[in-house]
Amino acid sequence: MEVIKISPRGYCYGVVDALTIARKAAKDPTLPKPIHIIGQIIHNRHAIEELSSMGVITLDGPNRLKILEQATEGSVIFTAHGVSPAVKQRAKERGLHCIDATCPDVTKTHDLVKELAAQGYYILYIGKKGHPEPEGVMGEIPGQASLIETEEDVDQLQLTAEQKQKLAVSTQTTLSQWDTRRVIQYIRECYPQAEVHVDICAATQTRQEAVAAQAKGADLTIVVGDPRSNNTNRLVQVSEEMAHVPAVRIEDLSQLDQNWLKGKKKIAVTAGASTPSQLTREVIRFIEQYQTEE
Repeated sequence: MEVIKISPRGYCYGVVDALTIARKAAKDPTLPKPIHIIGQIIHNRHAIEELSSMGVITLDGPNRLKILEQATEGSVIFTAHGVSPAVKQRAKERGLHCIDATCPDVTKTHDLVKELAAQGYYILYIGKKGHPEPEGVMGEIPGQASLIETEEDVDQLQLTAEQKQKLAVSTQTTLSQWDTRRVIQYIRECYPQAEVHVDICAATQTRQEAVAAQAKGADLTIVVGDPRSNNTNRLVQVSEEMAHVPAVRIEDLSQLDQNWLKGKKKIAVTAGASTPSQLTREVIRFIEQYQTEE
C-alpha cells in the first residue's frame, strides 16, 4: 500500500496566528482574568482542549452576541472567524478587555463589504448558513446583504429595483471554490450587472487544489479534521467530486476504521486548515505500520 501525503495540508497562517494569540493571552499575568473565547478559536476540539488546560474558557453557541453575555468580567478573545461590530461594542460596554484573533483574510472581507455597502451596493454574500464567519461579515452591514448558499437561495431573493441596480457578490473564505463558481455563474445569469468579488482564501484554495491533483488514482482519501470545520468538509467533497476518489473524514486516529484499509493499495491523507499536524502524523504513521503488518 502506498501512502500519498498530500501537500499542502493542515494549519494555515490564520489558524497559527489565532492559536498563538490565545496561548500568549493565557500566559500573560497582566491580562484581566478569566479569559473567555467567544466561540471556538478554531474548529478543532483538540486545540480547544489544549487552551482549556491553560485556563482559557470557550463559550460556544449559534449567536455570539448572546454567548458574550456569559462573560461578566476579565478578557474575551474573538475567534479567527471574526465577529460583528455589535459583538465588539457589547464587549466594550460590559467592560471586558478585548483581544481580536480574526484571520487577516476574514478582516479583508469585512472591510470589502463595508466599502461596497458605503458605495450603495446591496451584497449577495455566499456562505454557509449557521457558520460564524458569515455571522460576523453580515453583521457589518445589517439590512444590506443576503446570505446565499445555493442556487435556490438566489431564486428566493426578493430584491427591490434599487437593490438590483447596484449588486455586489462576496464570499466566505473557506468555501469549495468549484461550488462557489457554480453559484456565482448562476448569480451572473440572473443578475449580469452584479460586481463579483471572490474572497476564498489562498490557503483554502491551495489545499483544495492539492487534493484534486494529488489524490487522483488513490483508493481512498482520509481527511483529518473537526466535523465543524467547513474547509475540512470541503476537502472530502473535493476528493469525491474532483479527484473521483471516495473520502472519509476523521477527527483523529481513534476514528480510523481499519476495515477501510483492507484491500486498498493507495491511500491519500490530508487535513483541514484547523487540524493540528500531530494528529495527521499519527494517522499516517498508523497506515504505514498497518501496511507493514499486512
